[in-house]
Parts: sequence; structure tokens; C-alpha cells
Amino acid sequence: MSNQQKVAIITGASQGIGAGVVKGLRERGYRIVATSRSIKPSDDADVVTVAGDIGLAETARRVVDAALARFGRVDMLLNNAGIFTAKPFTQFTQDDFEANISTNVAGFFHITQAVVAQMEHQGSGHVVTITTSLVDHANSNVPSVLASLTKGGLNAATKSLAIEYAKKGIRFNAVSPGIIKTPMHPESTHEWLAALHPVGRNGEIADIVDAVLYLATANFVTGEILHVDGGQSAGH
Repeated sequence: MSNQQKVAIITGASQGIGAGVVKGLRERGYRIVATSRSIKPSDDADVVTVAGDIGLAETARRVVDAALARFGRVDMLLNNAGIFTAKPFTQFTQDDFEANISTNVAGFFHITQAVVAQMEHQGSGHVVTITTSLVDHANSNVPSVLASLTKGGLNAATKSLAIEYAKKGIRFNAVSPGIIKTPMHPESTHEWLAALHPVGRNGEIADIVDAVLYLATANFVTGEILHVDGGQSAGH
């Protein structure tokens, strides 16, 4: 099997945005290593699945090892796995805090570190991280400081890593969505959530997939936080 065909690792890949990006990248010839806690085996020979908690360093290592064992390289990482907890600041529990830090921060750190080590060896690669537009426009209707704490850190890390690796052929970018129609949001909430966007509607999974696919081929773009948020970050 040729090592010239590109290989992507996608976290949080069993549903929603992650599953959408798996489909979008497969249509462009990528081979995929897909991971989530509940992911099932794939009948596609070019899709390897690894089940596990992405907050654990051991899971990250298994995912990267699977990519190298099966495909021999890693060209792209999509850090999509994440959790979102909205409640007033003083009502967050220790469990809320630990869950957000584990998935959103440790989940980013461990697998990105392992992937970048491989990309350094290859001399090329691209990391895309899904964050949230709420980092840039706090909204009293959606109190969510743990999202700002964790995803805001990922925006900052994206810029820092983009500069650190700019001369090593590795790009780092983020996609910062507004509210996207995924299983995370019950259909009964869609109308209320749509009103939070200046364009008056929620985003579709395809909107985020398109952004990721753009960044995958935008070789002069690094350190970018690409807002796909129906105008939320611009104002209200």
C-alpha cells in the first residue's frame, strides 16, 4: 500500500462533526484512523477504528500506533473530541471541571504531542482543532466558563504551536464553530439556539466539514482561528 496516500487521525469520530469529517476526507482519498469512546469497527479497509478515552495518554498512544502500523504515516490530525457544559459558574461541580479538562485539554495535549513527534520525523503535517465561538463572544444566555477556559486555551495553543513549528513544515489551525446541528443539541432547542446567531440559523455539520477541508489544502494558512459561526464573533 502506497505511503503517499494521506492519512488522517480524527478524534470524537463516531458521530456529528467527527463522522462528517471522516466521510469528507474519505471522499478525497484520505485513509483514516477514527477514535472515540464508543466507536465501532469499520467495514472500510481504509478506516481503522480505535475505541478509548481520548483524555488518557494510553489511548493517544494506541491511536498513533494504529496509524503507523496500518498506514505508516500521519499527515493530519483533527482534534474534534470535546464536551460542552453550560451552567452558572458557581454551579459547576468538581466532576464537571475534571471531565472538561480531561477531554478538552488532556485529550488535545496527549494525541497532539504524539502526532507532532511523527510529523517532525516526516517533515510535514497539519493539525486542526475544533474550539468554540463562545471564546470570543461571551453570552449571558449561555454561561459556559469551562468552554472558555478549555477551548480558549486551545485557540492560544494553536497559535503558539503554529509559530513553534512554522519552519518545520507543520501547520496548526482551529475551527471555531457557532452552534451546529449535532446530536448534542435536541431538536426542541434549535429555534432558540438559531436566534443566537446574527444570520438567524444554526450551522450544519457540512459547514464545519467544508472549513476543515479548506484548511487541509490551504498550505499558506497557519495559526488561524477560522470562525464558522453565523456572524457570532463579529457582534450582535
